[in-house]
Amino acid sequence: MNREWLFTLIPLVIGVSFLCAGVYGLRRASALRRTGITAVGRVVRHDTRRDDDGAKYHHPVVAWTTRDGSECTYSSTFGRGKVLNGYGVGNSVFVLYDENNPRRFEIRGWDSTSFYMVFTVVGTVLTTGTLTVLLVLLSTL
Repeated sequence: MNREWLFTLIPLVIGVSFLCAGVYGLRRASALRRTGITAVGRVVRHDTRRDDDGAKYHHPVVAWTTRDGSECTYSSTFGRGKVLNGYGVGNSVFVLYDENNPRRFEIRGWDSTSFYMVFTVVGTVLTTGTLTVLLVLLSTL
């Protein structure tokens, strides 16, 4: 038996990893949308970060008050290349947050699940494609 088929495990591991990360993100976003509490927040500033290639990403920092009266100010984990209309400093935005952990929140219209959807699709394609190749290789032995 040749060992070349072992190299097909590399895209399989990558595919399963992408698939798990994508499904995890989609499930978290879905749970937040089901059980989260909506509040009106205000964009207080933008944290700007650069990636390794020098591209700039803006992460809005939003302040809001929870239902129990706690003040929260957190930065969005989702960054964009430019600040969209309606998300500039001082603008009011809707925030959906987890009552037990307000650090887990999303800004309506800014945060997107498309990132997790891409991971899920790429992971699914890599996993099913690699498993198909493995099954064909194993059936021809």
